[in-house]
Amino acid sequence: MSVAKRIIPCLDVDGGRVVKGVRFLQLKDAGDPVEQARKYRDDGADELVFLDITASVEKRKTLSQMVRNVARTLDIPFTVGGGIKTRDDARTILCSGADKVSVNTAAVERPTFITELAEMFGTQCVVVAIDTKRHPAQAGRTDEVWFEVYTYGGRRPTGRDALKWAAEAERLGAGELLVTSMDQDGTEEGYDTALLAALAETVNIPIIASGGCGHPEHIYEAFAHGRADAALAASIFHFDKYPVPVVKQFLREKGIEVRP
Repeated sequence: MSVAKRIIPCLDVDGGRVVKGVRFLQLKDAGDPVEQARKYRDDGADELVFLDITASVEKRKTLSQMVRNVARTLDIPFTVGGGIKTRDDARTILCSGADKVSVNTAAVERPTFITELAEMFGTQCVVVAIDTKRHPAQAGRTDEVWFEVYTYGGRRPTGRDALKWAAEAERLGAGELLVTSMDQDGTEEGYDTALLAALAETVNIPIIASGGCGHPEHIYEAFAHGRADAALAASIFHFDKYPVPVVKQFLREKGIEVRP
């Protein structure tokens, strides 16, 4: 029996409020996280992801309160990411009611952090986020492009190969990967299916596609061609361009198994 594909709206959070913007700029208040979470739950979203886009230490208390408020009303899994640097940070978020934590920069800078989280909370709670960009092939490589890992919200190149890092993250205890193509992010021109397919050949844990969704067809391509296990999107859901039920019906008609 095949596993149903997951549809995951993403909500960016700043100071305990959902915000909308373009490439993290021109941010506008978009309402209360609890109300947004309830709306997506009622629409049939399979999971939610909340990203603390400012991720400053002084806002950790605000974020944990938001997580508690969301957990009281939500009966679908949700992940929280942004600025989680220690086991105590993760414990605070999980004990507040989140099902999973997403880590990126801290994991790249100290890979054993993944193992620490997995051993303490279980691999099912650990999502490793990978932000990556395409580059022309390096000297001595036979492939046409390679994918570089970036940290600090996509501002700092690391020189790490994303495929190798994904394999290492799996070995260290990651339960799934949240993979964002920085080249596609914000374009609404579709996910990087070549990247997703390469990752699917590399790891055996679920891959969440992120970056570039502008149409239900793009989600279909991420599943059919990129072999992703879940698709993350923001704008098409936030602005009701393509509500979750519309996307799921489209996918069913294309032969993709999704949850009711």
